[in-house]
Amino acid sequence: QVQLVESGGGLVQAGGSLRLSCTLSGRTFSADVVGWFRQAPGKEREFVAAIYSSGGSTDYADAVEGRSTISRDSAKNRAYLQILSLKPEDTAVYYCAARSFRESTWSSWGQGTQVTVSS
Repeated sequence: QVQLVESGGGLVQAGGSLRLSCTLSGRTFSADVVGWFRQAPGKEREFVAAIYSSGGSTDYADAVEGRSTISRDSAKNRAYLQILSLKPEDTAVYYCAARSFRESTWSSWGQGTQVTVSS
């Protein structure tokens, strides 16, 4: 199994930016896909972005498309999510997750990091 620890959250003003980090440990070779999710108060957890180890392709949710970048540094066992032009509706707990290509669901999750965007 892969262990994931997020960092980089905090309080940011609207229009600002932040970069979240996810540190992977354990069976990192099985983390073929690393993703970011978020859960706002009273809402279900939603997909934000994912990056695939094969070719480095990426996927983004419509809500962050064009102002977010997901990246991965395999040598450092880290993944990152940068979000620009933050909006109050980006306020949520952000989670890092990982799975292998053989898995249809995300098998490893971090504890989350709080991001609060003030207007």
